[in-house]
Amino acid sequence: MNAAMIGDNCIDLYRFIDGVEVNRQYPTGNAVDTGVNLQKLGVPTALISTTGSDEAGRWMVRTLKEEGLDVSHLKVGDGATAITYMDMNGTDRVHGEYVEGVLEHIVFDEEDVAFAAAHDLVHTALWGKAENVLAAIKAANPAVLISFDYCDRLDDPIIEKTLPCVDYGFFSYHGERDGEIESFLKDKVARGLKVVVATFGEKGSLAYDGKEYIPCGICPAPKVVNTVGAGDSYISGFLWGVLHGLPIKACMEKGAEVSAQVVQVFEPWVKK
Repeated sequence: MNAAMIGDNCIDLYRFIDGVEVNRQYPTGNAVDTGVNLQKLGVPTALISTTGSDEAGRWMVRTLKEEGLDVSHLKVGDGATAITYMDMNGTDRVHGEYVEGVLEHIVFDEEDVAFAAAHDLVHTALWGKAENVLAAIKAANPAVLISFDYCDRLDDPIIEKTLPCVDYGFFSYHGERDGEIESFLKDKVARGLKVVVATFGEKGSLAYDGKEYIPCGICPAPKVVNTVGAGDSYISGFLWGVLHGLPIKACMEKGAEVSAQVVQVFEPWVKK
């Protein structure tokens, strides 16, 4: 089994934390975080994206190679690597200004589509700009499983566009289980998704598979350092379970386990 992440990569930069200048940074992005965590779980993973020709881009390539990812389809564009300026609210990460850099003009070509379709699972996210090629990937290999992280944008037009070709959809919900989110999940499965999951942060998660709602609690973290990467790592654990043929509840539990490990470090994955 193997997986391909298609979409974004960027550098998160914390200029200040608690008023103190730190200039702390790391390579990241939904496709990167999900891919690295999945690779760490033993699933051979590739990244399909474009990084910059600057030092940050070289850092990105070095880091992903060190983590064991296949970067044969990580292109280097002429320009700056994308960057997100971050802040902290206690232990909760706060996303600030996002500068796209070379991702502004990212293109996924026919070779990228064919490469992605050769994998067992393909994952992307809202800002990955890969929504236009998902149908082509599915057409090239109807058996490939496609996963999409829609983040907290429950009304984004991309949802409607991608429902027909996505198998596993993930949403972040700023609340807890209620009638509104239950109806939302049920509707998305009725209109195309195989399984849909809503995560509630410290209040756990809820999945719907077309037959029943499946709740899951969190895995306790002794010390939360930074919540960055919590959602991406949850998805990695969940997809690991999918690729191993586990029941949905077990996939959710694996996601919670990996997420609990990640929030105990500052970066979006636990270093070697």
